[in-house]
Amino acid sequence: MTETEDTTQNGSSVSRRRFVLGAGASGLAAGLSGCASVFDGGSTSGAQTGRSDSGGTTVTWGFDATVAQDHAAQVREALHNEGGLSDDIRVEFQPGQPDSGKRRAAYNRLLSSQETSPDMFMMDNGWVNIFIQRGQLANLSEVLSDETLSTIENEYFSGFTETAIDPASGNLFGVPLYPDYPTMLYRKDLVERAGYNPTEDNWATEPMTWEEWSNIAVDVQDNAGLDYGFTTQWDIYVGTACCTFNEVMSSWGGAYFGGRENLFGPVGERPVTVDSEPVIDSLNMMRKFVHDEDSGGQFSSYGGGFTPTNILSWIEDSSLAPFIDGNAVFHRNWPYAINQAAGEFGDNLGTMPIPYAVSESEAQFPGTGGTTSALGGWHTTANPYSEKLDAVAQVIQAATREEFQLFLLEMEGWLPPRADLFGSSTAENVEPIGNYMDTLRVAGENTMARPVTAVWNDQSSKIAQQTNRAVDRAATSAEAMSSLQSTLEQTEQSN
Repeated sequence: MTETEDTTQNGSSVSRRRFVLGAGASGLAAGLSGCASVFDGGSTSGAQTGRSDSGGTTVTWGFDATVAQDHAAQVREALHNEGGLSDDIRVEFQPGQPDSGKRRAAYNRLLSSQETSPDMFMMDNGWVNIFIQRGQLANLSEVLSDETLSTIENEYFSGFTETAIDPASGNLFGVPLYPDYPTMLYRKDLVERAGYNPTEDNWATEPMTWEEWSNIAVDVQDNAGLDYGFTTQWDIYVGTACCTFNEVMSSWGGAYFGGRENLFGPVGERPVTVDSEPVIDSLNMMRKFVHDEDSGGQFSSYGGGFTPTNILSWIEDSSLAPFIDGNAVFHRNWPYAINQAAGEFGDNLGTMPIPYAVSESEAQFPGTGGTTSALGGWHTTANPYSEKLDAVAQVIQAATREEFQLFLLEMEGWLPPRADLFGSSTAENVEPIGNYMDTLRVAGENTMARPVTAVWNDQSSKIAQQTNRAVDRAATSAEAMSSLQSTLEQTEQSN
């Protein structure tokens, strides 16, 4: 659970005082001119709710395309019934581009041209910081009530909330709507058949080391006679840079830019640290898993050779297929994979936090170490040019109500942004994801965001290339990271 003053296991909490009292000028500046037509279609009203629009205020919300088109009436009704939104405010959902990158470009054009509608947006946590740095969003520390700001600070997953905070001022520019993060899936029946007891040993909530886990993977694979002990993603694509490598590196105490505090800049002033020992060690561990290669005896106590070279060309769905087909023991993926795998294996599916190499206290860089899950998910942000910010604040506050967040979990499977809801009876009764809430809560408390800045797109492609080369043995891990070190330093300075 988010703490109010101290750091969590893998993250630091931003003082509520910075939310409430630190709000300064929001620096709203227009950028490049662009087109205001950003949506797939017009506003999606859904069925009539029976509420009168006369004399009231209509707030437009750029929203998930599928939900806006198929469930607008239900979400609107829930904002009133579960969220307590006043009957004087009606929310119209406008479907955004389904592709996250296209939606980002569309919102940038709209805000750069200072359009007043939509009044609020659903923005990917992976790029909301860029809008913050450009001064394109309303400062919610100046818009929301102290009570709402306190709820976000004290109850929400801190690692997720931090992706919506201006690192310079500490002001809040986005409110978490729902997070997304991966866990380790495994075949419980095969593990138990090999003599392990995941329930008694609390695999669902107590992370194990990579060393212990790798030996289990080899043992269970051999015992079951399967093709693979572990499947994951390591293709040359953004998912490796943002997520799979980020997790492995962080779990070793490594970091792209010297630790959690530098994730979002300032670009050009933060250290580049990919050539450090823990980063190189993390890649050598992956080489052990794939090639059973022992780097100077460092990994002699680890299991090896249980991960296929196929991961070098696998992304999420391609790496999931062998697991669903019954050809792998362990699999790393996002919550959608839990739903698919549970449909195939039922109670024989288990989940666990992603393993780790060093604890936080042993990590070289601040905020790293321990079990680490990459971070996905979406925030709610506000258009600074909206003429209805008071009503927008009321809609956002309605969306922070526990009852509304549980409604989204039941309807769409969107995980709540606060840890305490994961243990609720409502959450645990959502099939099949409710059976895995304990693991998902631990993962949510130990996330590591991608270091999104204006130069991240260029950096992520270079990271994926070099980490793929290292695990492919096209270069040593040290050589690949030395090359990446130089490249990242150049991109930092070029900005």
